Amino acid sequence: MAPTKLDRLSEAEPGERFRIEKLDIEGTMKRRLLDLGFVPGCEVTVLQKSPLGDPTAYKVSNTTIALRIEESSNIYGERIRDDNE
Repeated sequence: MAPTKLDRLSEAEPGERFRIEKLDIEGTMKRRLLDLGFVPGCEVTVLQKSPLGDPTAYKVSNTTIALRIEESSNIYGERIRDDNE
């Protein structure tokens, strides 16, 4: 079985759900994201992009968090598809 290609959270569109697999970031920013709930295995819902496209609002752990592209592009995982899609 071939390994699945991971997507960047920044590539997900509003309304999509995303399951985090890994964070490719180090230091204080990684600790901040983990504290906010962006942990491997967690489900994130993309809520909306700002009018200029950056930042984007995400729902994680029943909280709305806005991340810039430089942060969300270092979060990898897979889009969650509904069974009826």
